[in-house]
Amino acid sequence: MTKPNAVPMNDLKRLYQRYEVKIDREVASTLRSGWWLNGSTGRRFAANFAEFVGVSDCVLVANGTDALELALASVARLGDTRGREVIMTANAGGYASCACWHNDLIPHYVDIEPASQLVSVQSVQEAVCADTAAIVVTHLYGGVVDVRAIRAGLALAGLSHIPIVEDCAQAHGARIGGNMAGSLGDIATFSFYPTKNLGAMGDGGAVLTSDPALAGQVRQLQQYGWTSKYHVGIPGGRNSRMDEVQAAILDVLLPDVDNRNEQRRAILDRYKSVARRRVKFLNGGDGAVAHLAVALCDDRDAFRAFMKERGVDTEILCWIATRSAGRTCR
Repeated sequence: MTKPNAVPMNDLKRLYQRYEVKIDREVASTLRSGWWLNGSTGRRFAANFAEFVGVSDCVLVANGTDALELALASVARLGDTRGREVIMTANAGGYASCACWHNDLIPHYVDIEPASQLVSVQSVQEAVCADTAAIVVTHLYGGVVDVRAIRAGLALAGLSHIPIVEDCAQAHGARIGGNMAGSLGDIATFSFYPTKNLGAMGDGGAVLTSDPALAGQVRQLQQYGWTSKYHVGIPGGRNSRMDEVQAAILDVLLPDVDNRNEQRRAILDRYKSVARRRVKFLNGGDGAVAHLAVALCDDRDAFRAFMKERGVDTEILCWIATRSAGRTCR
């Protein structure tokens, strides 16, 4: 007989219950202020999150999808390349692919490393060419791509001008070599969807960079492309902002994100310790933050049934590319 789900995929109310007093206090204070958009609470969280990641600028936006689209739009506008291809992986490319298509760019899918499911550095180096507009590295499942190795390869190829966009939607607090995910590329994007390692209680996203020109471009594009109120200076802008209530909640949760990540790693380690030979859990490296416990196995359906019988909920992680992946450059 199947047991009731003792371990659901998500139980978001547990996070609220853990920080209930602080969250209620900060939300009430924000509501009483009467300033619910573009206020001091959002500016405070943006500054705190930028400091946490290790960059100079954090622009809060409506969601992680907007963050990717605005980041790609900004590097495409300010870059010194006329290329249209964006290198990425297909298994993490759903959102990045949409961001490409919205910016008239072409996804160019490259290979991954099987043990981590992260982009293969060698595959990136083999794919870059004169038509490459940008590289999107997705720190998938909480693991971290070696962005510095990609930079080194670009330098050797004489292509250092190609910008690197970090997709950190699943890597809040992840590190490699002591450096935080989000501080390694030219520009980085985060989602604060409720299930993330740092999740809001609604939608939210952010674009981070230490390049003032890129930060200025994102700020302009997120506010209709205005150069001043009601004056559109650049095309392609939109209305994308995080509300003050979500910023207040995230500012409560931010100081403890490393502790919560450590708890995630400990849980994943317990799964690994009892896994049978035919089930392998992904290894994201020492600085990974265990956004998900991802298992690779020979018989997926049997494994899911086995887990369900023991009250552990599972989901299938899969992306299907439905448009052109772009040509191969050599």
